[in-house]
Amino acid sequence: MLRIIKERIHQKYHTLDYPRKQPTLSPRFMGRPSLTPVDCGDCRACYAACPTGALLPIEGAPHSTPTLDMGRCTFCGACRAACPKQAIAFTGEHRMAAFKREDLLVVPGQPAPHETTPTVPGEFSIFRRSLKLRQISAAGCAACEADCNVLGTLVYDLPKFGIDFVASPRHADGVVVTGPVSENMRLAVLDTYNAMPEPRLVVAVGACAISGGLFRDGAQCNNGITDILAVDLFVPGCPPNPWTILDGLLALKK
Repeated sequence: MLRIIKERIHQKYHTLDYPRKQPTLSPRFMGRPSLTPVDCGDCRACYAACPTGALLPIEGAPHSTPTLDMGRCTFCGACRAACPKQAIAFTGEHRMAAFKREDLLVVPGQPAPHETTPTVPGEFSIFRRSLKLRQISAAGCAACEADCNVLGTLVYDLPKFGIDFVASPRHADGVVVTGPVSENMRLAVLDTYNAMPEPRLVVAVGACAISGGLFRDGAQCNNGITDILAVDLFVPGCPPNPWTILDGLLALKK
């Protein structure tokens, strides 16, 4: 026992003082995309490289750098590698969660919502002191689920913010949905949502939950939760970094 106590003292404090201090992420981390407006001509290399159709042409400017939909993006970097003019880049910015679906669209030359003034819906003020969430794995690969679970470890220490994952929807203020929501899971998601007391939140975590991701338009896929329930918070990524998820959840408590 004394040896364990000595080792714990030697290890010191591991929980990051977030959000007062920002995390240092790996140089390999691919965060919020940054698009440079250029004349692409007839080049369509990035469109062909994207596995989820996350790149969208700008109306009235078909030859310019396209818009990137983070709700569909898997952050694989294939578009960046394919672009001959290096107009597509991925920054180290982990703050990508949004309250509105349209805020996941990255437009060339326009600032990110975090560089302006984000608008927090007033109805979320009731959750400032305590937020209990029920997580549903709706036919996902378990990567998003793993990054949700890791928030309970000492590095992130989710409970210190008054946020906890609970076992029963009866005790939950909101539901966190991961995965593309297969037809077999559709009823389970709806039953869980209806079992929660009002007011209740819906958080879509990961590209699959937002748009279907790599499973989009599959025969047994509902293309995520957005066509089934009204979503209050979108957390993009495949999977999202734990800091991205934490930043989004904390936005609900501002």
